Amino acid sequence: MRLSRIIMALTVGLAVAAAPTAAGAAQPQPTQPPVYPPGGVELSVDDPQIILGETVTLFGRGWNPGERIVIRVSSSPLANAMTAVRGSSGDRVAMTPVAYRPSRDEPDLAAFAARADGTFEVTYTPRRTGYFLFEAVGETGRTDTAQVTVLRKKKSALPVTGASTSTPMKVGGGLVATGAVLLLMTLAWRQRHRFNARSVR
Repeated sequence: MRLSRIIMALTVGLAVAAAPTAAGAAQPQPTQPPVYPPGGVELSVDDPQIILGETVTLFGRGWNPGERIVIRVSSSPLANAMTAVRGSSGDRVAMTPVAYRPSRDEPDLAAFAARADGTFEVTYTPRRTGYFLFEAVGETGRTDTAQVTVLRKKKSALPVTGASTSTPMKVGGGLVATGAVLLLMTLAWRQRHRFNARSVR
């Protein structure tokens, strides 16, 4: 009888001791946050101001190796220069241009994967002038932006060549020479006329 009681007491003690361990094991373990490279992500451009028709290069760093990235493109028209209007008192008052909000009317760049070192390099050729905002979005949810201003190509003045200047100079020189010859002929004719008049007398 005593032996059975001892065995029962040991069984109950072991069950009580194992209960907290089982309860702790049943609880969900906290998930570990994803490991990101130090310093965060960064998106930059090779030139923040380009001429329409040129291509801008986008550089990224700090992404996870092989991370899928999409670059979203937004644009807004170039703001007009400050204009001056005439107020009710007759004075001219400078008016600031109206701010434009970027519109999502540009196609996104095709998704691509970052290199093994967490960098990438892609190119983009704007189809219009304006302010362009590029937003790189990774599959981890991290983002960064970069801006580019696209200006209209300036019209270059027509070059002044030698042919365009030599022709007027030749014509002008010819007219001067002709005028000089006519002047000399007039003086000679007058001189001869005076000599003949004196001879008649």
